[in-house]
Amino acid sequence: MSPLISVIIPTRNSGRTIEKCLISIQNQTYPDIEIIVVDNFSTDGTYEIAGKYTERAYQKWPERTQQKNYGIKQASGEYICFIDSDMELTSQIIESCVQVFQNTENVGGICIPEDSVWEWFFVRIRAFERSFYSDTRIESARFFRLTDVRMVGGFEEDLIFFEESLLPQKIESRLHRSTYHRIGDIINHHEGSISIGSWLAKKYYYGKSLNEYKKKVKEIGITATADSQIGIIERYMIFL
Repeated sequence: MSPLISVIIPTRNSGRTIEKCLISIQNQTYPDIEIIVVDNFSTDGTYEIAGKYTERAYQKWPERTQQKNYGIKQASGEYICFIDSDMELTSQIIESCVQVFQNTENVGGICIPEDSVWEWFFVRIRAFERSFYSDTRIESARFFRLTDVRMVGGFEEDLIFFEESLLPQKIESRLHRSTYHRIGDIINHHEGSISIGSWLAKKYYYGKSLNEYKKKVKEIGITATADSQIGIIERYMIFL
């Protein structure tokens, strides 16, 4: 039998994209997948749409770290994959990730490259920026072994950002497994019509947890790895 894969999707007012996301998971070439949606009490019908595609739809608040950890508690798969609600998976992503785990030693996590689907020029710029991070330490893994995620305590719930990078860093530091394996299949990221103002507001909101992130990485002892995630100099070097 193929090992079961748990795909966890935190949502909040994701009615524009969630159906496309869920259909792309159902259309995977890999057969054994459970879909777990954890919704932050959306007001646009997201939770109801999710219920059409999975019986594992829940509601949890206040932030996505709590949502993801709740999804981890509900998961029963051997492997776990975290997907954003505005992402559309190409058909072989799950199969490719399972093959890496089964055919490679000491795997702790797998990065899945993204390609932004742009409806406005600023999103095209974001896609160009993201292209520089491919296959670097800035890119964070999304696919893990469930037991590893539970062993390191899942996501840090007092963070509102940087949790995606901190989880694989904890797996590398505590379990000594590599989280920088990468597949070639891509995620299409439907970021919509992002305005510069809303993007800056979002970054300001996320940035409020920067000090907490720095404190966490010092406690874990992964300061050097974390510096590559948040360091401006590191990113300029990549661009150059």
